[in-house]
Amino acid sequence: MRRIGLLLISLLFFSCVNNNTPVVETVVVTDDYGRNTAVPKRPQRVVSLSPSVTEIMYAIGADSLLVGRTDFCTFPPQCQTIPSIGGISNLNVEQVAAQKPDLIISGSMVNKKNSEQFDELGIPIVFVIEKPVFTAIYDNISTIGQLVGHEQQADSLNRLLKSHVDSLPHTHSEQHTCYYVVGYGPGGNFTAGGNTYINDILNMAGCRNIADGVEGWSYSLEALMQADPEYIIIRRQDSAGFVNTRPYSSLTAVKEGKVIGMESSTIDLQVPRNIDAIKTLRKRISQTAIR
Repeated sequence: MRRIGLLLISLLFFSCVNNNTPVVETVVVTDDYGRNTAVPKRPQRVVSLSPSVTEIMYAIGADSLLVGRTDFCTFPPQCQTIPSIGGISNLNVEQVAAQKPDLIISGSMVNKKNSEQFDELGIPIVFVIEKPVFTAIYDNISTIGQLVGHEQQADSLNRLLKSHVDSLPHTHSEQHTCYYVVGYGPGGNFTAGGNTYINDILNMAGCRNIADGVEGWSYSLEALMQADPEYIIIRRQDSAGFVNTRPYSSLTAVKEGKVIGMESSTIDLQVPRNIDAIKTLRKRISQTAIR
C-alpha cells in the first residue's frame, strides 16, 4: 500500500502578493497517486473533499481547521455547520477556491481534471484514498494527522482502534456465510469482493463473504441465489425494499429474518466507525444464530 511520506527537506517560499506576506514553511508529500506536492507544514484552512477525511479530522481533533466540506460529509453531525462546497462528481472548483484553503485533502472521487485546476490555482491538493484492506485505516489516519499537524492525536486514535480490534474474540473456524448488498435489482447486483476492505470487516465480524472469490463489486444473481447465504447485510435504508423484491425474497436469510440493516457509512467508508460496524454485526449475528 502507498503511504504519504513527509520528505526531510522543508521549503520556504514567499508569496508575490506583497512584501509583508509572512514566510510559509512547507514540506513536500507524496500522495496515494504518487503526486509530489508542496503543502504547508501547519495548514490553517483545510477543505475536505471526502466524507472519510472529514470524519477522521474530527476524530483526531483537527476539525477547527476545516473551512469547507462536501454535501456527502455528514458525520459527525456537527460537521454540517461547516460551509459545503456542493457535490463531488460535479465539483465546483470556484466554490472550493472561495473558501481560501491552504490545503485540500481529497479521496478517490475527485477527477484528474479538477486536481489540475487546483494546481493551476496554486492550491495544494493531496489524495488520501480508500485502500483494499482494513488495516489501511491506520495509515490513512496517520497520513491525515501528519498533513494537519495532529500526529500525536492520530497515533492515539490508532492505538485506541487497535486495542478494540485486539479485544475482539476469535471467530469460530466455521464462520457464518453472508452477503453484503451494495446494489440490487434490474440494474445489476453489486457487493464487496474479496479484494475490498469491506470483505475484511465481514471476516472480522465472524462472517465468510460468499463473494470473497470475486474481485471488485459486480456479482451475479445466479451465484447469490445458489450460495443462499445465512445472512444478508444491507444498508438500513435499502432493507425493506430488498426483502420485498423477487427473487431475493426467497432467500433463506430473508425467510428466517436474518437480514441485518446497517448504518451505511459505518461500512461503506473507511473510517474509525468500522470498529462499531464489526461489533454491531457480531452482536446481531450472535443474537440470531441461537434462534
